[in-house]
Amino acid sequence: MEPQFFESFRKMALSLPGVAESVSYGTPSFKLKDKLLARFHEDEASLVLKMDFETRDFLLRVNPETYYITDHYKNYPYVLVRMRNADLKELNGHLQRIWKSHATKKLLQTFEERQGNDGD
Repeated sequence: MEPQFFESFRKMALSLPGVAESVSYGTPSFKLKDKLLARFHEDEASLVLKMDFETRDFLLRVNPETYYITDHYKNYPYVLVRMRNADLKELNGHLQRIWKSHATKKLLQTFEERQGNDGD
């Protein structure tokens, strides 16, 4: 596993209100309550990231060097991300979108308040 990528992604995920670090399939994962948002793949070169099918299909077409799936993930709302090719800023956008789709109103409010304070 790429330690620098792992630490950067870990920090990004844990900065979202309510996200906790866990273990899934023997690898570090990040969950909001019981919802898996992301985990590191057993191959130690990829990240498994929750994503809606439409966005996933688009990314598979336009950036196959970074985003891919295996037959296992074909019917699940996840995409595999090659860490060596990944853009952390882009992943942060994807992670925030999926987090927002599962976050409670209170967590969303906390997030918005933190975003407002970042500019101070």
